[in-house]
Parts: sequence; C-alpha cells; structure tokens
Amino acid sequence: MLRKILLLLLCIVFVAGCMVTKAAKQGESVQTGKQVVLGIERVGEPEVKKLLEGKRLGLFTNQTGVDSKLRSSVDILRTQYNLSAIFVPEHGLYGAVEAGKQFASSEHEGIPVLSLYGSSRHPSKEMLEHIDTMVVDIQDVGVRHYTYFSSLAYIMEACAKANKEVVVLDRPNPLGDKKQGPVLKPEYATFIGLYSIPLRHGLTIGEFACYINTEEGINCKLEVVPMQNYRAGMDWADTGLPWVQTSPRIPTAECAYLYCITGSLGNGNLSVGIGTGKPFHFVGAPFMDAEAVKKALDEQNIPGLGFRAAAYTPEAAAYAGKLVQGVEIYVLDKEKANLAEASYTILQTLRQLYPNMLTFKERGYGLKGYKIDTNLGESSAREGLPEKEVFLRWTQESTDFAQKAKKYKLYQ
Repeated sequence: MLRKILLLLLCIVFVAGCMVTKAAKQGESVQTGKQVVLGIERVGEPEVKKLLEGKRLGLFTNQTGVDSKLRSSVDILRTQYNLSAIFVPEHGLYGAVEAGKQFASSEHEGIPVLSLYGSSRHPSKEMLEHIDTMVVDIQDVGVRHYTYFSSLAYIMEACAKANKEVVVLDRPNPLGDKKQGPVLKPEYATFIGLYSIPLRHGLTIGEFACYINTEEGINCKLEVVPMQNYRAGMDWADTGLPWVQTSPRIPTAECAYLYCITGSLGNGNLSVGIGTGKPFHFVGAPFMDAEAVKKALDEQNIPGLGFRAAAYTPEAAAYAGKLVQGVEIYVLDKEKANLAEASYTILQTLRQLYPNMLTFKERGYGLKGYKIDTNLGESSAREGLPEKEVFLRWTQESTDFAQKAKKYKLYQ
C-alpha cells in the first residue's frame, strides 16, 4: 500500500513538472500561468487603434522590438498602420554596431531609418517632420547605465517641443522591480545615465517614461500601453518570453544580472569577460591568481552569489590575446542578491588583495572625471569608502526612490 502511495506521489510531481515546463515553452508566465501579453501585441485592440489610426507613425526600436512569436514590431506596425520612420539608438537597427560607435541614418525597405547615435543624439526638428506620433517598442536591461532610456528621454523632450504624442508599448524589466544601489548624483549625469534613479531601477520602460515625464518636467503627450498578465516581481525567466540580445554584449537575460554587477568594474585595468563567450560574467587580470581571488571573495559571503576560479583569454577588449586569471561570477539566488552592493564588495576585496595594482580609466574626450564614477553615479567605489557607510546610504536612497516612484507603478 505504501509503495502504491509513493508511486502516485511521484506521478503527480512528474505531471506538475511537465505542466510548468510546457507553460514556459508556450510563453506563459510561471507566476500567473497566463501568457504575458506585450504592448506590441495589443496594437490591434480598439483603444490602442484610436491612438495609432490615421497617424504617420515613427517607431523607436531595434532588434529587440519583437512580439512573443518573434515577429518584428516594424512588420507588425507597417502592415496595420502608416509607419513613416524608424528611429534607432546606439548599436543600430540590428544591434550589430559596437558600443560607442556612431552610425549614419539609412533606409529599411523603403522606410527611413533615422540614427539617434550619430552627430547628434537628439531627434532633430527635420526628423520629427516625418511623423505625427512616436511609438516606442524597445527592450531595456534594468540597469541605469544603459543608453536606451536616455534616447527615449531625448525623444520625449523633442516630441514635447514639437507637439507630437508618444505611445510607449511596454515591456518587462528583466531584473524585476527591485531597486538597489545609489541614486545618480546630478554632477555625474551623462548620456549613459541622465536622471537621479538607482543603479538597479526596477522600472519597466513605460513606468520610466511616466516617471520622467512628470518628475523631470518633460510634459509630453504620453500614453503607455501596458502589458497584460505581468506582475511587478517577475524577472525575465518568469515571463516565459524569448530573449533577444539587447546589445552585442548582452546576449542573454541572465547577462543583465551580471552587467549590473560588473558593468562598472571594467572601467579600469580589470577584465570583465568582454571578448569571451560570456561577457560580464568574469572579473580578473593577468596579475591575479585565480584561486586566491576565489578564496578572498568566498570569505566575503556575498548574499546570493557564487564564484568559480577561472582563467580565460579574451579575443577583444582588455587584455586581448593574454591569459587572464580571476573568477566567474554566478547569481545563485536572485532574491537574496543585492547586485550593486555585490559589485562594490568585489572591487574593494580585489583592492585589498592587490594593493596599488588597480587603476581607473578617465572619461576621455577632454572630460574630467572617471568612467567608473559616471557608471555608478558617484565616486564612492573608486575612493574605497567604508561599505557599512555606503550601503546604509544606498539603502535609504533606493527606498526613498521607491516611494517617489510608487505612483507611477503600472503593475502589482
């Protein structure tokens, strides 16, 4: 009898497991059991049609603008509406242009493709003459130091001046809605981070647009088409949606977590795995010893993280063609991990292990300051201020921001 009961329980567990797997494969969220419906998948609904019909549409997008079946937003909009122009950010329409490299405007199947990463990063008056309404469908990574949010802000500013409406088709934040790390200090505002929001900001692109439209006084005509069956606490894996690399060095949704940890650490003489098959997953240098680095970081007991002693030879970027030793970083528990604090602890541990060996890049282009400061939004990491003091302040800053942003939340 006991054997029969055990066999029955095993069958139930197996069937339940198959159901979850099937749901994920079909694009259904693990949390709700229902498929997450993206903003782009709602453009045929009557209320959304009212916003788009009879208008010359601009579309701010790139390769990430796809629905859950991987149909491009360009194709979806141009078959249903009058798509008059495509506006593209850093990395270009297909995400193939390397970071920081400018590119010119072009054409895609008869539609103008207007570069927002050329001689100017602001949409010109002439560009906006092509359109009546700007539609936005682009995937962000959930980390402040990423340029797509800045391009959106410039679009909203230009549309406010030109009296053009902006319609944001919302997409998930791949890191969920947690807010961690420092709020950017105004003196460190650059194109990779314009506003005083936390490093891990916890906003969808629609929520960000609502926030800056009011809090930063942009005041453009703004409509957001929210997702359906989406919950604020979801990370990308929970949505069941396919991931399209957001830029050449963010090939997976998991990489977005690592980018939040190591995206600032590469602004010096450390390699963070650029030029390997796993960008942003590593930290190391030729002068380091892998086992020593792992031991030192293990001793820190950083919540949610694990480390593997690693040696690798990057094909590009820092130390191209040279053997690098360090660690590969794993986010083992996403609930426990504080990505911003983990980054800080890793850097300070390496400084203690290799005194006077770490250096930091200046901003360049004749600008004063350091790249790590502009990424982090303050100078504390470079200066090596005490963790206890820094983390206490960061927690307060991100908590205060969460309260301020609460009224712009679109999802529970």
